[in-house]
Amino acid sequence: MDNQHSNEPNQTNAIDTVGVGTQAVWGGETEGHPYRATQTPIVASAAYGYEDIDEWYDVALGKAPGFIYSRMSNPTVEVLEAKLCQLERAESAVAFSTGMAVISSVLYTFLSHGMRVVSTKDSYGGTNKIFEEFLPKMGVEVILCETQDHEAIEAEIAKGCDLLYLETPTNPTLKVLDIKRLAAAAKAQGAIVVADNTFATPLNQSPLTLGVDVVLHSATKFLSGHADAMGGVACGAESLMSQVRHYREINGASLDPFSAYLIIRGIKTLALRMRQQQASAMALAEYLQTEPLVEAVNYPGLPTHTGHEIAKAQMKGFGAIVSFVLKGGMETVTKLLPKLQFAHCAGNLGAVETIYGPARTTSHVENTLEERLALGISEGLVRISVGIEDTEDLVADLKQAFASL
Repeated sequence: MDNQHSNEPNQTNAIDTVGVGTQAVWGGETEGHPYRATQTPIVASAAYGYEDIDEWYDVALGKAPGFIYSRMSNPTVEVLEAKLCQLERAESAVAFSTGMAVISSVLYTFLSHGMRVVSTKDSYGGTNKIFEEFLPKMGVEVILCETQDHEAIEAEIAKGCDLLYLETPTNPTLKVLDIKRLAAAAKAQGAIVVADNTFATPLNQSPLTLGVDVVLHSATKFLSGHADAMGGVACGAESLMSQVRHYREINGASLDPFSAYLIIRGIKTLALRMRQQQASAMALAEYLQTEPLVEAVNYPGLPTHTGHEIAKAQMKGFGAIVSFVLKGGMETVTKLLPKLQFAHCAGNLGAVETIYGPARTTSHVENTLEERLALGISEGLVRISVGIEDTEDLVADLKQAFASL
């Protein structure tokens, strides 16, 4: 906890040889904590004092380990970064105050006037807003392709690409992209490849091993797991993360130590939570396929899903998010959701409690109706973030809600 800029996993440590569930618990914490504490201390100090002015200067320049100001680095936050390095097999990681802070900061770090970014139409609504509204103001050319048309994406990359941005599975349509294939195309053009791994989590998908340069997480979601802390993390090579870290230090979207502590605590149960959540997600998806009021079900674990074979090849599990489209659109949505007994209707995901919500009030609340429809998101689309409740209770709850209609 005393190295300002190095959170690389110890390559000779025994933790590299154990399972990912064990790594989630012990990653970044194998060397012990101050005062022999068994849990990461919350270091709520804005600044760190030095009697030796020369030592202070060396730490400030990164020539010596230590901390000087928590906007730049913090001992509690550094443990979280080290834990994500372990889980994502990254050299370095940088934590931010929110998921959107990390997404926007990474894009603004590597993009500037005259550059060209290629991505897809299916992405989180806030990310889409950056592509449609903010980057064009900077003079960045943005190309958004049909999400599962890999040939069209490759064709646009071949025309010139400085950064390829992938989100897979996508929010909220659960479309799947072939990371290895598209990353290879981008590398041929010398582009930086960025991937949002929030839905998959490090347990199910390892983008860095598939050719991605920078992996992003909204730590608010599955990493935290309890809907009580906000944060974001970027992982990758130190040569890239040093640039991202510099942007964060100057622009200020640093993660506070208490939120870092809560996310660290949440990650320790990630493997247990995901095991139950994914089992229930599959059961709910299979039931929804039998429901007459449902037009379509989106879940990569279903053999009928268009990206199922790609998901099987690059994912260890299919995640805990299911979405479906209701006949009758928003009128049916407003009747169905209030009937649920064991679910929140809220704009979040990844929590221990099950959460339902339509795209217009969750993933794409920033977008107008016209924009959502242009992105292929109908008013009848509902996203389920499956919690850790007993599977049979979640299925029964959904059945009784449909029966009430």
